[in-house]
Amino acid sequence: MMNSFVIRVPATSANIGPGFDVVGLSLSLYLTLTVTNGDPNLALPVITYSGEGADEVPLDPYRNLTTRVALYVLRCNGHRSFPPDLLSIHCDNQIPFGRGLGSSGAAVIAGVLLGNSLGKLNLSRERILDYALMVERHPDNVTAALVGGFVGSYLRELDPQATEAAQVPLSEVLPEYPPDAGEDWGLSPPVPPLGIGHYVRFKWDSSIKAVAIIPRFELSTAKARAVLPDSYSRKDLVFNMQRLAVLTTALGQTPPDPDLIFEAMKDRVHQPYRNTLIPGLPAVTSLITPASHPGLLGICLSGAGPTILALATHNFESIAESIREIFRQEQIEVDWKLLEVAEGSTVEC
Repeated sequence: MMNSFVIRVPATSANIGPGFDVVGLSLSLYLTLTVTNGDPNLALPVITYSGEGADEVPLDPYRNLTTRVALYVLRCNGHRSFPPDLLSIHCDNQIPFGRGLGSSGAAVIAGVLLGNSLGKLNLSRERILDYALMVERHPDNVTAALVGGFVGSYLRELDPQATEAAQVPLSEVLPEYPPDAGEDWGLSPPVPPLGIGHYVRFKWDSSIKAVAIIPRFELSTAKARAVLPDSYSRKDLVFNMQRLAVLTTALGQTPPDPDLIFEAMKDRVHQPYRNTLIPGLPAVTSLITPASHPGLLGICLSGAGPTILALATHNFESIAESIREIFRQEQIEVDWKLLEVAEGSTVEC
């Protein structure tokens, strides 16, 4: 007899202007896994995929990111392989790859939730986050994807032994399985320390929506991080901290204050250095304002980009089309979506 359960994980936007590697926002695009169990057999589960990235995602359970993460969680908890009654996993993905909308973070959270469900591990939310942070080393995206809403997070300073465990190279946590890999390969992965990441959910005014303007090109996080400097001036760090302190409260106030939020979403830590990677970004952040576009609250790069996130209460189409025109002047086509702030990940039987 077959039965199934469904895992749903939202997209995320990290940084939200001044909150580099600190804050994240869950958005209403989803990675959905439909997992089917049935009569036990010796075959590996069949993976199928639809939606964004369907033509580039590996369908081998030993190569697919989500199932590799699930296997990591299972093996850390005494399970050698996928359970024999796992027949198939269908992934339907709405989150574009390489656009700064948390596609890899969603895949990692989906994998931890999959391993937790398959192994009947009953892991706490905090422990699920520990596993995710062993794979995705920055807490902003995975925390927002897991708990939902507008979230601030940090990595706790661990004792020397736990620090060493948490800094195991990713190649050891989630190794590339060789073509002949089987259930006896890589049986002893590093178990995450307890309490790697901590978070808090901020208030969010329900009138605020997110307009995601998505350029039709990919930008890897590694490339976007490579342009950042190794150190910053005190002036620039204080600039960001002042604005972040205001922003985390301002986005929860009713009604939201456009002038306050627009200034509070400015950044000097990452966006200025990424201007060369995203033609049109300087013009967007300087020309599209609450004065020129009523309803607009603030504009920022979504994660590492290239997606632009415009927070607004109304006039969504006018804001999006004005940004589209700026990109067209740079010979770049974009798509745009009006998104809600989403709740966190769910597992439903």
